[in-house]
Amino acid sequence: MLRSIQRSAFALALLAPLLLSPALLAQAPAQPRARDLGVPFDGTPGKYNAITDVAGVEVGQVTLISGSGKRVVGKGPVRTGVTAILPRGHLRGDTVFAGWFTLNGNGEMTGTTWVEESGMLEGPVLITNTFSVGTVRDATLEWSITGGRNYDYELPVVGETLDNSLNDVAGFHVTKENVFAALNGARGGPVPEGNVGGGTGMICGEFKGGTGTASRKLSAADGGYTVGVLVQCNYGMRRLLHIAGVPVGQEIPDLLPCYDTRDSLPGGERWGRCANPHGATKDQGSIIIVVATDAPLLPHQLKRIAKRASLGIARNGGIGANTSGDIFIAFSTANATFRPDSVATVSMLSNDLISPLFEATAQSVEEAIVNALVAARTMDGADNLRVTALPHDRLRAILKKYNRLTQP
Repeated sequence: MLRSIQRSAFALALLAPLLLSPALLAQAPAQPRARDLGVPFDGTPGKYNAITDVAGVEVGQVTLISGSGKRVVGKGPVRTGVTAILPRGHLRGDTVFAGWFTLNGNGEMTGTTWVEESGMLEGPVLITNTFSVGTVRDATLEWSITGGRNYDYELPVVGETLDNSLNDVAGFHVTKENVFAALNGARGGPVPEGNVGGGTGMICGEFKGGTGTASRKLSAADGGYTVGVLVQCNYGMRRLLHIAGVPVGQEIPDLLPCYDTRDSLPGGERWGRCANPHGATKDQGSIIIVVATDAPLLPHQLKRIAKRASLGIARNGGIGANTSGDIFIAFSTANATFRPDSVATVSMLSNDLISPLFEATAQSVEEAIVNALVAARTMDGADNLRVTALPHDRLRAILKKYNRLTQP
């Protein structure tokens, strides 16, 4: 089967059988982000408005897209991938302090029992689809071993959301080679969003969702620290979707996911045919959030940061539904001289000074989710399911109606 493997702009873009060089990728027109459309957000973003604004953090993504039409398990259609976040870059495997939190636990993030116990993250964080967690976890460990890193106690952290509506998830299309490519291709700078990496086949607010990122730079008075987040957005009902405080989901009740086919519909489907579409009757899906900061925080404080990611979700209408896996991990790149095998002196920000970081986290998560929606493009997937992208023109018109549109 012809398989397209689109590497993120950090490394190569491979579209089998055509190889695209980074130079060709650089010539591609930049996609607008939420701020470019006039969506108002609080706070000051960093240079890239991305998790990579935290110095040293790198992101790599591999995107798998191939096939069309009726689902054939093991063959496709394929709409999936893997995203890798490396706290100190792909050339270093230094331990960082970390904490995690789950708003609703219908999901998985491996390795978090040890994060909770030790307060440390000893490698990268990866995100993929639900059925590929095992493959990605094992491949990450092999990557660490073959790279000569310290793996005696490494328990890879891998999060997931379920892309089974658009993707042949039971075909297990993510491979060890894909994981290696994401890890080795990780870079700093701008982060591709939307239908990329682990977010390729995701649905958010019953629009096309996926990968999104954002950041905040605190004022000098608040320490000048940076907070960056990356989300894999795959949750929410249309009627609950809010953007900048505006009920966008209620204003766009049409353009629902639908099956563009006369064939029998798959069992357990949530949406109707395109001739007579209907919204989901209950909130399903998940969101994984990775929060990075250069503020000198200890594990118990990073757990507090991870909890505040919930507030960013709530700003966009998320409720942490029963079937949702809302799992967040936060880490700090400060205390770079710390070593887990020696006595160390570390810095800690006073709790009395931490609230601006809470605010920055909530703001960044809110914007990252909207960036994922804005960047995503309409996708046809397994069984001819069509998931429409959030229409930019209608979003701007709705924001204007509510006096919320700003000049980009």
